Amino acid sequence: MSQAWKAYYDEHRMTAEEAVALVKSGDRVINSHLGGAPLPIIDAMIQNYKAYENVEISCMLTSDGIPFAEEQYKDHFHMNPWFVSGNSAKALAAGYGDLTPSHFSEIPDLLRTSMKPDVSLIQVSPPDEHGYVSLGISTDYMIVAARLNKFRRLSRTVIAEVNAQCPRVFGDAVMHVTEIDAFVESDRPITPAPVTKITDVERAIGGYCAELIVDGSCMQMGIGAIPDAVLGFLDGKKDLGIHSEIIGDGVKHLCELGVINGSRKEIDTGKVVCTSYYGTEALYKMVNDNPMFELRAVDYTNDPRIICKNSNVVSINSCVEVDLTGQVCSEAIGARQISGIGGQVDFVRGAKMSPGGKSIIACYATAKGGTISKIVPTLKPGTPVTTSRTDVDYVITEFGIAQMRGKSLRERAKALIAIAHPDFRDELRSEYKRVYGWGL
Repeated sequence: MSQAWKAYYDEHRMTAEEAVALVKSGDRVINSHLGGAPLPIIDAMIQNYKAYENVEISCMLTSDGIPFAEEQYKDHFHMNPWFVSGNSAKALAAGYGDLTPSHFSEIPDLLRTSMKPDVSLIQVSPPDEHGYVSLGISTDYMIVAARLNKFRRLSRTVIAEVNAQCPRVFGDAVMHVTEIDAFVESDRPITPAPVTKITDVERAIGGYCAELIVDGSCMQMGIGAIPDAVLGFLDGKKDLGIHSEIIGDGVKHLCELGVINGSRKEIDTGKVVCTSYYGTEALYKMVNDNPMFELRAVDYTNDPRIICKNSNVVSINSCVEVDLTGQVCSEAIGARQISGIGGQVDFVRGAKMSPGGKSIIACYATAKGGTISKIVPTLKPGTPVTTSRTDVDYVITEFGIAQMRGKSLRERAKALIAIAHPDFRDELRSEYKRVYGWGL
């Protein structure tokens, strides 16, 4: 059996240029995101762009922007992601790109129904002695798009970058080489996440968030300066768990201390469960062949019915702005899309359903150098509501904590104005009376 898979692997090993010839005009291509993006394959498609017409590209969050989204390729590639960032936001704003809004948890079902892929582009570890590879950085929707399921798979063609530096991970991340059509070998560092800078503002927000995290809590908090600031306040906590979407280097220290051990989780006990890693080489080394860490498909990690099976779930997500009734926009400035829904609502609802659970919207009180309040009287026309006011639980800024659940409209407005920047509080009170017809 071992010789059979090796023969298959050798027969389907090729250069990136040869592999991208398997992509045809009119195909829908699903691409792994963040550090899991198979960069040599993407680069080869860009070099070969004149061979393609109307190839649709879908993915989630991009790290440095996706070259497919550059205007010079608009007659060859059409960006239709589930989350915009960098140059994909520019393509959408200019009209030669698109966006399909979706909760992160629902993307696998979209791939099974309305957005069936023709080609999947993945990055994997080298095969083990039995011929199995691991999607070591990003499982999310790619494992659903690429892997055989009940003797069939969604994608006509699966092209894999086999990166010698890609970690091998446990969980829902394993494929056999015979499920893959083309292997492009590489030996390159995984794309690292940007280094976060934590200021006094992030530390203030992180401290307030940490007040709501009790021993035994199961956390979801993502990546970036605010999540890293929160994690910096948790050294004295006990028996914390992780059931998240994306995790970064911030969890490493707490895992090494034993603060994060998952011992009180009701499901996946003792495991750190997420759907993507995005950090530095230190994180990727920690998760490599480490049974404490498991990657799962996003329709597992982000399903509110799964999330709530753990008690004391605490979800922490960010936003663009919050209005005085508690409506949250996390993806646009007015009608201009700058990001996406992601898994925010998945985890807000999952935490709300969890016994003892709490969901937190953590944001800076101001933007643009303190000239704009992120707590606003009303959302601007055209602004999408990412998380409804009936789902929002806590809102936190560097000025404090406002709890929304169970509060009247007037109580909500008072609580939110109290955590707004002091320079904007009088204006917010005045606008509230003008817009809503009564004072506070």
